[in-house]
Amino acid sequence: MKHLIPMIVAAVTAWSAPVHAQSATQSPVVVELFTSQGCSSCPPADALMHDLAGRDDVIALALHVDYWDYIGWKDEFANPAFAERQRGYATEAGRRSIYTPQMIINGVTDIVGARPMELSKAIADHAAKPSVMGLSVVRSGDQLAITAQASPTPGPFLVHLVRYVPERTANITRGENAGHTLSYANVADEWKILTEWDGVTDLDLAAEAAGELPVVVMVQQGRHGAILAAAQLR
Repeated sequence: MKHLIPMIVAAVTAWSAPVHAQSATQSPVVVELFTSQGCSSCPPADALMHDLAGRDDVIALALHVDYWDYIGWKDEFANPAFAERQRGYATEAGRRSIYTPQMIINGVTDIVGARPMELSKAIADHAAKPSVMGLSVVRSGDQLAITAQASPTPGPFLVHLVRYVPERTANITRGENAGHTLSYANVADEWKILTEWDGVTDLDLAAEAAGELPVVVMVQQGRHGAILAAAQLR
């Protein structure tokens, strides 16, 4: 059974290769999993993320939320901003509640729990849609050069920079998953909005990406709309 909570509307580091680039002419599909170490229904969905993490046509991100911390175990990877992002998606879609586990595909499609067939179809459906913009991310040392073509789709757009840890393990001693050691793939660590872009003119943006964590850049319609382009540098 999914974990459900009443909706409360609330308010990169990259590998050190000298130069690395990715173009999103056919953009990977972004899968965001809202999950919690305190949720007994989440491990099957967390396991699916390990399968997605190795795919080149998918960008998988695990966003750990904090609203189950009160039931006995504080999620070590949780960030209140991720729960706020989930609430924003719910508001955008007219949903009155948020829950774990939940997957959001390309900012649009909502999947409850761990449903591999439904997830596979959603990814395929989004991958089959023609891209509406080209996105390129080039890394040189600690710097990123981000460019995108002007879009026929109306803006404004937000350009997100996400850093994630490819694998993290938690030894859970209390709460619903007490006694289990669980492994999590692509755990979102740092998430920031680089800029708002009107989409009318081409985007040409520089950003810092120091360190050894992978980099994801996404262009999203509004704050919680469709993700129109994404690129990943592992």
